[in-house]
Amino acid sequence: MSAAELFSLPFMQRALLAALFTGLAAPAIGTYLVQRRLALMGDGIGHVAVTGVALGLITGWSPTWTAVIVAVLGAVLIEFIRERGHTNGDVALALLFYGGLAGGVLITGLGGQSAARLQQYLFGSITTISIEDVIVTMVLAAVVILVCVGLSPQLFAVAQDPEFARVAGLKVRAYNVLVAVLAAVSVTVAMRTVGLLLVSALMVVPVATSQQLSRTFRTTLAAAMVLGALASVGGLVISAFASYHANVAPGPTIVLLSLAGFVVTWPIGAWLRHRARLAAPFDDEPVGHEVSDEHPHQHGPDCGHVAVPHDDHVDYVHDGHRHAPHGAHYDEH
Repeated sequence: MSAAELFSLPFMQRALLAALFTGLAAPAIGTYLVQRRLALMGDGIGHVAVTGVALGLITGWSPTWTAVIVAVLGAVLIEFIRERGHTNGDVALALLFYGGLAGGVLITGLGGQSAARLQQYLFGSITTISIEDVIVTMVLAAVVILVCVGLSPQLFAVAQDPEFARVAGLKVRAYNVLVAVLAAVSVTVAMRTVGLLLVSALMVVPVATSQQLSRTFRTTLAAAMVLGALASVGGLVISAFASYHANVAPGPTIVLLSLAGFVVTWPIGAWLRHRARLAAPFDDEPVGHEVSDEHPHQHGPDCGHVAVPHDDHVDYVHDGHRHAPHGAHYDEH
């Protein structure tokens, strides 16, 4: 089948739209998670969202919306546990993550649903996505993108330096909860594209790749979104053509293509960082005083030195010249 014939198929058109919006939204929120050193938060939310999918399958409701509700609740709880900073916080998060995954599998079995149906959400099944799911994906992804770009100064300030953001008058807790909610929405948006178990890769790897080549936050954010879209659409197209010769799933192909981009750009990033270090090998050392017992230099109006405060009992060396005690005053060097 030619490329024109493949792209003319309705299911392929739906899949391309979902892949494009997913590839833009996931790295957008992933940039802030990486900035806050919460790269694996998407993976944890994905585990919790499995329970939401299972509830949707057994109740007949849309698994996407039930997953959104459960994932948002789980993300807010994760943020609360993280903010409290208890010693056993990581244990509580682990219990929440694995409990969500195990609960989802158990509920699916109790509801009489097949494991294959749940697997579509665990590892993605973008080629079977319906037009209703595409619309929901596009709307939710657009919301994530608009918020991440529109509130980028505030979200960056909170992610980079929470104490400074708090002093500047920003509601740090509210913005942290907003990031958690956006991450939950992104997870559910991407679950039909790459799957709940692989969604964290699409949120993190494009960001890590863009960081190899960019040095500003805005550039990193924009490049990550572009790389995520290219990986999603490119992985889908590659898997579609490869499926004529083997059973190639789109989700893993998208993730592996994104990882390949990181592998290619990492040596370039290492070379750029090396050049930056060579350009500024030494830090400027501040001029200071050293204690001395001698003062061979006489100061006058044409000395050329800045005024230096001296103590009554200690001699100093300043710019290679020794200063005798003159009392608590400034010499006009």
